[in-house]
Amino acid sequence: MGVRPLFITCLMLLALFSCKDKRLDVDISSVETDPVKLLRLEDDLFAITAENITEKTEAIKKKYGAYYEHYLMGFICRNGTADSAYRTSVLSFTGDKDIRECYRYVKKEYPDKVLEDLLPEVDDCAKRFKYHFPDRKTPVHWVTCITGWNYAVAYLDRNLVSGLDMYLGDTAKFYAMLRYPQYQARKMNRDYILPDLVRGWMLTEFDKNPAENTLLHHTIFYGKLFYAVEALLPGYADSVLIGYTSKQMKYCKEYEKQVWSYFAEKNRLFENNMNTVRELTSEGPFTGAISKECPPRIAMWVGWQIIRSYMDHNENETLNGLMKDQDVQKILNKSRYRP
Repeated sequence: MGVRPLFITCLMLLALFSCKDKRLDVDISSVETDPVKLLRLEDDLFAITAENITEKTEAIKKKYGAYYEHYLMGFICRNGTADSAYRTSVLSFTGDKDIRECYRYVKKEYPDKVLEDLLPEVDDCAKRFKYHFPDRKTPVHWVTCITGWNYAVAYLDRNLVSGLDMYLGDTAKFYAMLRYPQYQARKMNRDYILPDLVRGWMLTEFDKNPAENTLLHHTIFYGKLFYAVEALLPGYADSVLIGYTSKQMKYCKEYEKQVWSYFAEKNRLFENNMNTVRELTSEGPFTGAISKECPPRIAMWVGWQIIRSYMDHNENETLNGLMKDQDVQKILNKSRYRP
């Protein structure tokens, strides 16, 4: 290849990879937010003993606020610290053989230094959120915990929450023991902690409107969600943000036109059969309605491309305005999405 063709190719690649940065790589140097503080609930919980449970419980309640009650009610004791079985339930949880072994795994995989090194990224996410949504509150704590493999992320009372037992690496013995399928286990590692955390946060922030059960509504909603995640984590690869393999991303690019044709034909976008909607938005090894090669949750990826096109064609639109806009038909029309 000669110098001139090589130079042109480099320019084309530069343009390709700089498009998203140009729109979302905002200047946050002057944005002020409360520094996000790391709190390790798993350490505080496993420090409880039969002798100190009353004293420790009061300290934990003060430190974690409403989240501790939420945490307990989710899978340890139904009525939280007010439950008559609170003492027995907590000591049973922390004394369980598998849970204790999981705690040792977590401490080995995630010593304080590893998580503290991620805090600047969490702080930057909070600043970008404040930049785009100046009237909304930002997180003040990043809480880590062990949930007994019940959930990976939560956002409550300005607490971002990561269940670290869900990120021990795809070869961790617990996932085989619990029979997690490979398509799930491969994402249960450190690379997905922040993308999952930010997506869960955005879902809590913006999933407040009554759902219209059409495929178009769900497609646009998830497209906006992933665009917001991209805005807060602009340096992450699309594959990590949406949880696709390189092979699945390649399929999306190569068959984007055919996938869109499937959505657009026979007025399928206005389908309100929830079985159809779930088939195109649910986790799994693939989207069987299209093909065994088509990635799962394909409606989310399609929605993301529609929103990107909408924002590209409507330069005065802000992320704040986008997330408030519930007119999905208008968004689709003005996106001029034509793969």
